[in-house]
This record gives sequence, structure tokens and C-alpha cells, in this order.
Amino acid sequence: MALGGGTHSSALSASLVPIMAGPLRIAVDTGGTFTDCVWVERGRLRMLKVFSTPHDPSEAIASAVAQIVARVGAGPDVLLLHGTTVGTNALLERKGARVAFVTTSGFEDTLEIGRQNRPRLYELFVKKTAPLVPEGLRFGVPERVAPDGTVLRAPSDDDLQKLRILISETKPEAIALSLLFSFANPVHEKKVVEELASLEIPVSASHVVLPEFREYERASTVVVNAYLQPLMSGYLERLAWKLDGSGDDRGPSTARASHASLRMTEANTASRGRVFVMQSSGGIAALEVARREPVRTVLSGPAGGVVGCAAMARESGFTRVIGFDMGGTSTDVCLVDGEIRTSTEAEVAGLPVRVPMLDIHTVGAGGGSIARFDEGGALRVGPESAGAEPGPICYGRGVEPTVTDANLLLGRLRSDRFLGGEFALDVERTRKIVSEWLRKRAVRMTMEAFAEGVVRVVNANMERALRVVSVERGFDPREFALVAFGGAGALHACELAEALSIPTVVVPALPGALSALGILVSDVVKDFSRTVVWSVGKVVPREKLEREFRTMESRAKAEFAAEGWKGKPTIRRSVDVRYRGQGFELNIAYGAGFVAAFHAEHEKRYGYGHPEREIEMVTLRVRAGIAAPKVKLAISPSLERGASSKEKVVLGGKAMTTAVVDREAIGSGFKGPAIITEYSATTVVPPGWRGKKDAVGNLVLQRARRG
Repeated sequence: MALGGGTHSSALSASLVPIMAGPLRIAVDTGGTFTDCVWVERGRLRMLKVFSTPHDPSEAIASAVAQIVARVGAGPDVLLLHGTTVGTNALLERKGARVAFVTTSGFEDTLEIGRQNRPRLYELFVKKTAPLVPEGLRFGVPERVAPDGTVLRAPSDDDLQKLRILISETKPEAIALSLLFSFANPVHEKKVVEELASLEIPVSASHVVLPEFREYERASTVVVNAYLQPLMSGYLERLAWKLDGSGDDRGPSTARASHASLRMTEANTASRGRVFVMQSSGGIAALEVARREPVRTVLSGPAGGVVGCAAMARESGFTRVIGFDMGGTSTDVCLVDGEIRTSTEAEVAGLPVRVPMLDIHTVGAGGGSIARFDEGGALRVGPESAGAEPGPICYGRGVEPTVTDANLLLGRLRSDRFLGGEFALDVERTRKIVSEWLRKRAVRMTMEAFAEGVVRVVNANMERALRVVSVERGFDPREFALVAFGGAGALHACELAEALSIPTVVVPALPGALSALGILVSDVVKDFSRTVVWSVGKVVPREKLEREFRTMESRAKAEFAAEGWKGKPTIRRSVDVRYRGQGFELNIAYGAGFVAAFHAEHEKRYGYGHPEREIEMVTLRVRAGIAAPKVKLAISPSLERGASSKEKVVLGGKAMTTAVVDREAIGSGFKGPAIITEYSATTVVPPGWRGKKDAVGNLVLQRARRG
């Protein structure tokens, strides 16, 4: 399948050498501008970047995988690990399915009412995020279950038949079912699912997707799942069909698509390929799981970046890091304090989503972010992006200035070294169009001053995001290292570190495809939860706890076995705990001392604790994982030294002679000002910074001490 704009591939001198043999594992991360692929070939980590195809991301993926398989000459056993933005984009753009919402009678407007808390306390005219389900598609079931699971009123057969008829008349594409207290007893939800089966419409039931309390958040999560299910299912079927190689561009029929998807996901079948999808929680899931519960994939791509960031930083001895992933359309930031943690209190596109997710904060600031002047004459950058089509001006088709164009005009991005020199950036076109753009707006400034302003504004946007995950959560950024990745992260990292007084910046090997690398090394993960709300006095109900935990663990093991995964899964038990009367909880690892651990964590988080007060265990959680094949970071000597030169570059508002060095040419150490180029990224080292390439191939940059 031809792909406009060409493809680009490279090998990394610091390579990952597999300890275990197995199928060819190809990790793919689809982004706004590029689709990144990473795989291990003959002991060397290889990378392929192709331009994304926003109208259908599976086209770029299928094209890239075909090139890789042809190059490697792999046998029939190919395992594709996929990080996707399909669900995220559908939520942001409101392009999901037409959903019918079914709940307990009297609670049909739960999605509209939401919570009483205001997103901005002192803004009088706050606009609430509109629910995904309009009023005419909300239906009530006359049933009631008590908080302890006791059935107070069961729906009659007539009630269920009327519900089915009413829903069929509205012609929804998916159904979200969330009855009150179904987490305590799902008997009525199961009856509703059985009644609606004849409609042949996918049903997302809360007792399956999220058996937890808080009716609004649970309903919102289930609705998001239903909203994405037809879109994600269709996308994954197309991807599976194209990778299977036996179809054409018209797509599969329903029956044949189902067959292709099955062939991809049955781990014991000698198929041409199998597809697994990255979850927002930082683990891989089978294709059928992603189709059934797409809500677990809404932060799929960024989650891979967090895993890769933590893994590469750990190789260089850094365990407390702030991840900074600047791509083509957005910037994702995260904080890792020793270990990667998940959260169940996320919001995506203004909607609560309560499945486990890595704690990632996203802003609309990327290399493709478009610059503009607002009505007051102030320079703004983003969140609108040029994306892959048409892209920045320097890519040859765009007509609006972007952050990438600004970096090129300042000399920070080298036109002849982009993607290893395989794709030349058009400097003359950029100068001509930006000059005309400024003239039409009667802006009296040079192109260099404009470009410098664009960089400062986008830096300010990204600095605020870094403060959200650090300062605003009680962490001192001076105690962390900033790990910069993504195609544009290293261009801006040192300036952001200066602003936040972060002493060290780490630019990992393969920075432009670190999210794909994180997906490659991610474990297969399954998360289960169950709300119980048990008071804990002097005696902990350990027998009841063990029974509930074992039930969830048995389900995890059964699903692993059904998918064909070998090996004993690791199990992590945790409990959401609070003081009796509180409205929110802290997640604590379950063990003999979990009560004392809760008091200590409460003291750390809020500055006080009440060891004498009664506590409640609210929700039990199990995280089960099958480890990915182990990898060992090794150094492969470069066969040829990279190029180096001296060029004029604008840094900090001043033009200065700057060393431009290929990353392969770096010896034991270097100092700024310098521009370090490589296939997947460019690193800007300002004056006053020095660095080295460490034993694992990461660049470690540090500010010179002052005074």
C-alpha cells in the first residue's frame, strides 16, 4: 500500500538484545504526524517512521508492518503491539457512536446532573461538558437493589420487553447499561443484557466494565466504553484484516472480519499475525479485550511513553523522573517517583473515566501546533495543530506557521539532518510563506523574532503542564530528572529545565520512538476491581478479603489461559481506603500492615492523620501481569562516525556559532551551545549546559553550577 511522503528507517547503536526467542514483536505507536515502529532484528533495535494516515491509521500501520516483515524475512508468527489514539481522538472530536443509556428509573439524568463541584470556582458562566447521550436516548428500568445487594424490586418481563421496543425504535449503535448498586448485585443487569441480545447491538454493562460505586462516574465510564466500541471494533477489524494480507482495500465482510480478528488473537494458532493493544494502565491487552472494553485504551499511546521513559531512565540510574513527551500534536507529561502508578480519577475530554490509567497530563502543544495572533494582538500557539495533513510549512504542504517551522527558522532544527537526512525540510518555502503571513497581518517583527516568540510561548504552555504533575502535587522538581522524548521533546527540554530549576535532563536512546519502545517492553496486564465498603475496626475481615481477592485472581488466570499466555502471572493486591465519613480514598498496597500504611500515606499526602479513627475499605483491586520477554540493553559500536559542523543558531534570543554534531559522533563529553542531531530527534544544548553519553547510550545533560 503506497504511502505519500515516503518512509524512513534507522537502527540504534544502543540496541536491545532479546534474552528469549519468540515471534517477531513489532511495537507501533500511531501519532498525529508520524507512525513509529520498533522491533529487534539480529540483535539490534530497529525503527521505522512513516507518515500517519489520519483518515485511517490502519493504512500506515499495515504498510509499515509489510515493509518490516519483508525486510526481516520473518516466518508466519508476528506479534503486533499497538498503541492507538483512535479512542482519544473520537472523544475529543465527538465522533463516536449513537449510544442509548439504560439505568434505574429515576436516575436517567445522572449524566446531565453530574457532580456539584465546579471546574473553575469563581467563574460565573462555566459551561459544563455536554453528556455523550442526549435526553431522548436515556431509558429507565423499574428496578431497585439495596447497597448490600438485596433485591428490593425486580423488573418484570413486560418492563424488559417495553425497554427493548423503546430502544429499538431509537436505532442506537451501542447501549450503555448502568443500574444503581449493580456492583453489589448484578442480577438485574444480566436480565437486561439477556433481553437486549436480540437487538444485536453491543451492550456495555457496568458490572463487567466497572463494578464500583459512585453512580455518576460509573455511568460516565460505561457510556464512554459504548461510545467508542463500534468505532474501535471496526478499526481493529480493518487493521487485523489488512495485516492478515488476504483482503483488499474494500474491507472485510462481517463474517470474514470476525474470522480474521479471531486468527489474530488466538495465541495458540499459527496465524500470520496477532494483534495486542496497549492499555491506558501501562499494559498490553488482547485485541478482543480492546474491542470489548475500548475505554481502557483512551491513553494508549502516551502510556507506552511512560513505560519507556521509566525503563530507559532506570538504566541510567534515575528512578525519580518527570517524563516530557513532545510529539507532533500534543505534549504528555508524567511524574514517576520510584515506580509507575496508576490512577482511577482521570478525566478525558471533560468526562470522568474511572478505569485504571497512568497519571498523564496532556496539553495541546506539539511540533505541529499552529501559531496565531489573537484579537488583542497577543501571540498564541496551539492547541490547534497542522497534524500530518497538511503538516508544518517546511514539510511541503502546510501554509500556517508551526513550532517546527519556528525551530527551523532559528537554526535549532537542521533542514539537511531531519530523519537522518532522508527527508529534507524546505527552508526557502518556510521563509517565504512566514514572511508573507507576517506581512498580511501587519506584524512589525523579523521572522527570527517571531520564531523566538513562538518557542517562548509554547515553552510557557509546556512549563505549566510540568508544574501540574510536580509542584501542584507537592513534588519538588529540583529533586527529579527531566526525561525528554518524542520527536520534539529534546528541542525544548533544557529551557524547560532551566525554568523549573531541574538540574538534569536525560535524552534516552531512540527518543523519537520511545513510546513504541515502551509498548515493546510492556507486560500483559489485567485490572479487576470490586466495591465492598467494609468498616475496619480492631479486627480486619481477612477471610472475606481473601475470598474476594481470590475470585478476581481466578478470573485473571482464566483469561490469561484463554488467550494462550504462558507463565505464572504476578499479582498485586491493593485497597482503596478512607477514614469513615470521608468522600475520597487513597489506594494502598494490601498486606499485613496496610492500615498503618494508610495512616502514613494520609499524613504524607495531606499533612495530618487520625490513627484513632475508624477506617473503611471501599474498593478492592487486583492487577495481574504476565511479564514481557526480558531484554538487555547492550552497546553496538557504530560502523561510521557521524558528521559535525559549525552553524549560526539563535539560542536565548542571540545568534551564536554552535556546534552541530551527529549523536553517533559524540565522544566522552560535550558542552553547549550545541545541536545534537539523530534520526528520530534533535537535542538543543544551550550555553551553560554540559553532557555526556552514558554506558547505555542515553544523553545525560546537566546545568553548570552557578556562583
